[in-house]
This record gives sequence, structure tokens and C-alpha cells, in this order.
Amino acid sequence: MARQNRRGSGDSDKESSSGPRRFLKKLAIWTGALGLLVLITAFAAVWFEAQQLPDFDTMKTSQNGQTILVRARDGSELFAMGPSYGKWLAYQDIPSEMKAAIVATEDRRFRDHIGIDPIGVLRSFYVRAQKGKWRQGGSTLTQQLARTIFLNNDRTWNRKAREALIALALEFKFSKDEILELYLNKVYFGGGAYGVDAAARKFFGHEGRQLSLGEAAIIAGLVKAPSHYSPTADQQAAIDRAKVVLEVMVDAGAITPAQADAVDLQSVKLAAEASQSTVRYFTDWALPQLDVLLPETRDPNNHDNLEVWTTLDPKLQNAATSAIKGYTPKDAQGALVSMDRDGAVLAMVGGQDYVASNYNRATNALRQPGSAWKLFVYMAALEAGVKPDDPVVDQPVTIDGWSPRNSGGTYAGQIDVRTAFAYSKNTVAAQLGQQVTFDAVAAMARRFGITTPISTNPSMVLGSNDVRVIDMVKAFAAVSARGTSVEPYGIVKVVASDGRVLYEHAQKQGQTLVAPFVSAGITDLLQTAVNIGTGRAAQIGRPVAGKTGTTSSNKDGWFLGFSSGVTTGVWMGRDDAKAVPGLQGGTAPARAFAQYMKVAVAQRPIEPFETQLTLPDWQLEPDDIANLSGPDAYVPTDEGAVPDGNNPTDNQPAPAANPDFLDNATGRQGDITRKRAQPSVGF
Repeated sequence: MARQNRRGSGDSDKESSSGPRRFLKKLAIWTGALGLLVLITAFAAVWFEAQQLPDFDTMKTSQNGQTILVRARDGSELFAMGPSYGKWLAYQDIPSEMKAAIVATEDRRFRDHIGIDPIGVLRSFYVRAQKGKWRQGGSTLTQQLARTIFLNNDRTWNRKAREALIALALEFKFSKDEILELYLNKVYFGGGAYGVDAAARKFFGHEGRQLSLGEAAIIAGLVKAPSHYSPTADQQAAIDRAKVVLEVMVDAGAITPAQADAVDLQSVKLAAEASQSTVRYFTDWALPQLDVLLPETRDPNNHDNLEVWTTLDPKLQNAATSAIKGYTPKDAQGALVSMDRDGAVLAMVGGQDYVASNYNRATNALRQPGSAWKLFVYMAALEAGVKPDDPVVDQPVTIDGWSPRNSGGTYAGQIDVRTAFAYSKNTVAAQLGQQVTFDAVAAMARRFGITTPISTNPSMVLGSNDVRVIDMVKAFAAVSARGTSVEPYGIVKVVASDGRVLYEHAQKQGQTLVAPFVSAGITDLLQTAVNIGTGRAAQIGRPVAGKTGTTSSNKDGWFLGFSSGVTTGVWMGRDDAKAVPGLQGGTAPARAFAQYMKVAVAQRPIEPFETQLTLPDWQLEPDDIANLSGPDAYVPTDEGAVPDGNNPTDNQPAPAANPDFLDNATGRQGDITRKRAQPSVGF
């Protein structure tokens, strides 16, 4: 019995000791099974993710942003906006120095891991524990490639997990050489350059396959912080970073210390930054219009590259830039807008240097036009019945307490309208504005495209209201078009990367703004101003019609005019509106206009202006009507014969209607002055 108890006790001890072993055995089995399940799941996830990845050729052509290539009217490239990808370099065409530099600095264990590097991850966490914040990333080149092509830079665990999965799939689907080829052609190196070739062209001015060891070190150093280490932003910072890259390459065994010492980073030549002054003012004005011009049905997330064909003429743009820089007074700014007869903007300069100041004074600045505003005063007068040959009196005048003075303070007495305009007589402009009413002048300016607020106080006739250069050029272009509206435009067509034309400019029929006799009359006056008046400096050896403008204390100088279908406006002044000694519209602005226009019209035929006035019937005097020929010629009758003055008993026939009725019926404004106690200037 005792023997049995002893046996039973031993069996019990054996069973109790086997319990933990069974548990551990079960735990190991379940752990292994769970691990196997995790591996199978992970493998399946990687496999499915790999099936979703594009093939290698598709990956090569995919892009991460939209590039807008801006072309001039002759098809030449003006400016590229957005990412630049350069030419695709096959793995064997990428310099070995470049491949070694990027692997040494970004992922030394690239050839050994499967897309994620556990050692790198652990090292990252170790640094995090030591420093208290993330100081060292654990991302591999493959993970960076996954983030570059498929993801963003959000610092979230979800993005990191997704990044790791895609990296594993990339390693599953592609070889190491293919991954490195994709990386070096896709990674961002700063300055809008994606890929080695684009970076080499931007920073060194040659293709990527020609990179030296020093250049490769500079480019490899950009990946960490493209904007901070960019050679164009901080050359010394780029060189210091490249030194670190060379040291890392030596430590990784990619190069020898002697090779590193032989590199003179200070002698590496950087490509000169292309001047942006010649075109960026224009592109800043034109490109925002794409939001309106492109079809509303177009997918806003579609990143197809676009080619934007513009109206800009590179030769004329260079001539405009040269004219502004050559004649703008010291410490002042200048602006120029030039338009073809259909409204196509041929050249645009918004300042002396775009890099120094990208503020576009041609389209955004509000400045007083001075006497250039008289264009609207005299057109309103011509429309109301004034003729270029009508007599006027240049004399002191006071209107509502305002007494304008001529430049120089002298008065010419009795002259004609043409002479008053040519020599920009302020007193005559004031009298004309008063007679046709200041509201009529404002309405004329609105009709011709002035969009800024217009005050109708008496001084408005001398250009006291602010305007934009491009609006004034638009108004003068409408005069050049014989009184027909002209709308400035800068984009001819937009073409997608697959050749589809997304937009093409359609020329619209302009609206008639004034009668032909008004446009002919004002052209007569404008031509005289250049021939004998204040605009003589704008002469270019062919017919030119134009007008000067100078504001008080010489704060603004203008010249606007046209010849052979090209209309150009020039403004000069200081941004702070301080006086510029010696600045007048007939000096520097007129000379800049002439220098530019000699180039602009050189290949165009000489076009004489149509200044012959064909007056409407209501403006013709009986003697004028008698001189008409043809079926509509006036034939006097006994009843309506004009008295010869010899017979005092001759009587005029009674009028068919009273003067007020005729004024309303014909739209005449000239006789409004009958109702006002104001001096007459030739009505």
C-alpha cells in the first residue's frame, strides 16, 4: 500500500512538471502558427500590392506635378513653370559617382535589405530615445521612392505603414538596379528639378551623364534639404554639405581618401541663372487667365503637361526691356505695353528688373496720366461738334475756383484746336471739358476701357484720375483701330501633352466706340502732336500718332502712340510717387517709345493715317452741302435759297423744328453750351 502511494506521488509530480512544458509547447506552436499566419498575410499583402504597381515603363513616364511650358509667338520656349524632369537616364548611363554618392549618403545598406531596413529603424528609435525627438530617419531608398511616387510627406503612422508596404512591393517586383534607376530619375533635388539630369542641367548647365565626382557630391547632398543646400540659394552651404558627402563616401568605401582630397569643390562651376526680367512680367499677367480659358469640364486633378502658346515676340520683348533700362531716370521705374492691331500683346515690361521687384507696373500700378488723358477730352469735344481747325483761345480761365496753367505759364491767345492739342494747352482742354461737360469726358474714358474710378471735378481734364498703363494702351489701340474696341490678350492656344487643343483664341469683332469722323479727327491731332508738338522725340521716320503726359512736379512721365498697327505705351516714375527731376512725357518716355518702335515696325509696311474727316450731315454747313457731288448733292431752290445779302428783305425759311428738338433727335451735345453761360471755343 505504501509502495502504491509512493508511485502515485511520483506520477503526480511528473504530471505537475509536464504542465508548464505543455503550455510552453502550445505557446510555441500557436506563436509559430500566428507568426506563419502573419508572414503569409504580409506576403499576400505585398504580393497584391505588387500586382497593383505599374510596370517599369509606366513608372518611368509617370510624373508628380504639372509642367507648363510657355512658348512665344514664334514657338521658342519662354519659360517653364512647375517641375522639370530632364531626360530619363538608364541605369548604365548614370555616372557611377552619382550612384555611389546617393547610396552612401541615403541608404548604405541598400543592396542588403528587402525594402525596409530593421537595423536602420532600430537606430532611428535609439537616437529618438537619446535625443528626445526624431533626429535620424530610418527610411530606405526604396521607401523614399515609394513616398516620392505614390504618397506624400505627412508624418503619420498610417503613411509610414503604407510606405513600408509599397517599398516591400517595389523590391518584390523590381531589381535593385531598376529601383535605383527610378530613384535617381524621380527624386527631388530642389529648384523644381526632379531627377539627376534635370538637376545637372539646372545647377551645372550640362546633362546628367557628364557629372563629375564633385558635382555628384553636391547633387547628392541636396536630397536631405533641397532648399537649404541649393547651390543657387547658398553656394557655400552646398559646398559644405558636399564635403560631408565625400567623407561619407570614403567611410562607406565608395571612394578612396585620395579621390576625395582631389576634388576641389570651390572650382565647380555653377550654371548662370537665366534672367527672368524679360518675360516674367508677361507670364505673371497671362498665365492666371488659364483658370478662365480652360474648359470647365477639365479634371482639376489632371496633371497633364501643358504647352501655352503666347503672343509675346522675343525680339520685341528684348527691345522693350532695353528701351526701358536705357531711358528710365536713376532711382525711377519704367513700364511698357505694346499691342498689335488685334490686341495681341507683343511686349510687356513691368519694371527695370523682375528679380529685384516682381511688381508689375504695366498692369497693376495706378498712376495719374497727366495730359495723356486729353485723348478723352478732345474725343468728347470732336463728337460734340468741334473740328480740328476750329478757333480756340488759350487764355487764363477759372472753373469752379480752379485755375489751370500751361506748362511754362504762357498763353498763346487765339489758336486752333489742332495747335492746342499739339502743344498740350491746359487752358483749352479745361474749356473744352467744361463745355462738353466733365461727365461726357468720363463717359468717353469708360467707353474706351478705363476701369478705374473717375472723378468728374474740373481738374480731371488734365489727368488727375489714376489709371493703369495697359488700360491706356488699350484706349489708344482703339483709336488706331479707327474707333473700334480692342481687347488685349496674351494666350493664343493651350495644348495638352497628348496634342489635344484645350483652348484657342478666337478673334472677336470689336464694337464701334465712336464715329469714323471722331477717330479721324483725334488721329489728326495725335499725329500733329508728334510732328510739331510735345511728342517730337517720338518720331521714327514714318507716321506716328501719339500723346505725351506729365503730372505735377514731374512725378509721372508718359508717352502713348501708334504706328503701322502697333500701339505702345510707356510710363516712368518712382514707386513712392516722389518727383523725378527732368522727367516729362516728351523726354525719356518718348525716346524710349521711339527706340522700341523702330524695332517693332521695322518689318511692317508704312501706313499713312486716315485723317480726312467725313462729317455727318448735322455738322455740315449749307456751303459744305452745296459742294457735295453725286445723287445726294444739295441743289438750292428758290424757296430755300441762301440769301446773298444784297437784298435786305430776303427772309430765311422758318425752321422745321426748334433747336432743342433737333439736339435731342440728333444727339448733338455741342449746343448744350447754349444753355450755359460759358465761353465758346469754336462750336
